[in-house]
Amino acid sequence: MAERRLEPKHKKENVLDKLEPQDRLKQLINYSNQVEVDFHVPPMRYYRTGLEMVRMANVYYGEGSLENAYVLYLKFMTLFVEKIRKHPDLNSVPVEVKSKNQAKLREIFPKAEKLKEQLLVQYKDDYERCLAELKKQDLEEKSNIEAKTVDKHKTPSIHPPHHQNSTTVRLGVLDDIFYPNSDLSFTPSAPLPADSEEIPPGVSKSADIPTIDRTKKPSDINLVRRYDGNTLRPVMVPVKVMTLFQAMAQSNTFKNIETCGVLTGKLERDELKITHMILPKQNGTSDSCTTIHEEEIFDYQDQHNLITIGWIHTHPTQTAFLSSVDLHTHCPYQLLMPEAIAIVCSPKYNETGYFNLTPEYGLHFVANCRKTGFHPHPTEPPLFQVADHVRIENNAGLEVLDLRKV
Repeated sequence: MAERRLEPKHKKENVLDKLEPQDRLKQLINYSNQVEVDFHVPPMRYYRTGLEMVRMANVYYGEGSLENAYVLYLKFMTLFVEKIRKHPDLNSVPVEVKSKNQAKLREIFPKAEKLKEQLLVQYKDDYERCLAELKKQDLEEKSNIEAKTVDKHKTPSIHPPHHQNSTTVRLGVLDDIFYPNSDLSFTPSAPLPADSEEIPPGVSKSADIPTIDRTKKPSDINLVRRYDGNTLRPVMVPVKVMTLFQAMAQSNTFKNIETCGVLTGKLERDELKITHMILPKQNGTSDSCTTIHEEEIFDYQDQHNLITIGWIHTHPTQTAFLSSVDLHTHCPYQLLMPEAIAIVCSPKYNETGYFNLTPEYGLHFVANCRKTGFHPHPTEPPLFQVADHVRIENNAGLEVLDLRKV
């Protein structure tokens, strides 16, 4: 694959651009290593999710989203080189599954190393461009200050200058960018005139870029733009998804049995497009649906190079919402892909809901909830919300695979 780098359509200023390349890479690696294994979750689920991680990482790499690809590759390596070994039920994983996983690890190691080199080059460019821009701003602001000083000297002062014993002045424009909440100030050795308040905050008395204290780092920053929950790409949903799914679920709906399906597709031009709907073999009740033989889903996705974008299910006698079980079902989808959606069809009330967990609260809360089955959750703050990044397409095509009949 030829190397390429795609810039976002509207690149916003990123605080990480101001970190030295090695420091920025180190923070990204530390972020990626934050992987934990829940012993209550069967190890096979981690192995299946691992394949999805690699598939998604490959998509990110193909579109030039190097940071997101690197994060998923590192998470995969951390999970299966180190963390999964501590699972008490690891021996339940079939040998052939472990062998396939080891093959993926051998494939990913050189990819991750290559990505590391590419990111260092990218970070160096970002850092140098940032410093050049900051120095330019500093010079422009100094020039403006000097121009104002000249104008002031041309106009006689009505009041005699008043001197202060000490005045606090910001060190320079870099301070407010690197350390917005820190107390970086100094007391000048000579008194300044009272009209010095006309000097804009954050402007240095010198055109030189101030020395940066490398022991202090920006805090609470998003290491990967896609993982901050605020830059969700649109999910394009063909209207056929809802009509075909409800038609295929109709026999179950008449019996008051839930039906579920998996929504898969591709990432194209920064949009997630649902192109395939898969109905796996499943066991349903009036208020739940459990998939079985999930390896058939993964095999089909591997053959067609499809990524999982979300899931869909019916509420035969209830309105469209996410139950406590639904929240836990959806959580792994959204942890892997922030844009993942859950579609709920309510034939009785003629409702269709498009939901996701609230990224600022619900996702973290559900991921750390250890209860199973139906159980109460707090309603405030809300755990889920309407997924406003969903876009309905009237004329988009859709492939359907009903594995229940296979």
